[in-house]
Amino acid sequence: MSKTRINLSIDQDLADFAKMFAAENRTTFAEIITQYILSVKKRVEGEAVETVLSHPAFQLAMEEAQSKLRKGTGSWHSYDDVFGS
Repeated sequence: MSKTRINLSIDQDLADFAKMFAAENRTTFAEIITQYILSVKKRVEGEAVETVLSHPAFQLAMEEAQSKLRKGTGSWHSYDDVFGS
């Protein structure tokens, strides 16, 4: 399937964290986003969803975020709110 470029703006701290996380897991930021969106698409279409990445913390964080979004209880926080300065 052909790829397209999407410009995504996020906080610099989150971008730095995502790049570091991707490097540690031998993947790319683009692949993390692609796999997350693919898992959302599969869930919406009722297909089985595989683990996005093998890192347990990432899987748990994605499952918690999806649950909050479904329930409408999600709220936005800055990187510093979540991880401290």
